[in-house]
Amino acid sequence: MVVRYRFEDGLTDALGHLVSCDAGACTIRTRQADVVIPLGLVVAAKQVPPAPERRRPRG
Repeated sequence: MVVRYRFEDGLTDALGHLVSCDAGACTIRTRQADVVIPLGLVVAAKQVPPAPERRRPRG
């Protein structure tokens, strides 16, 4: 899932798995940490397909 939200002077994205969502905020588990985003700051959100598996090096 990707969530675009307002952050200080602009916009930023959180890309990861949706952990929870309630009436006030959603939590996205990114590679670095869980990001809690107040719903009032969310500009857009959508599901994205999982990343493709890495190819094994040719041997």
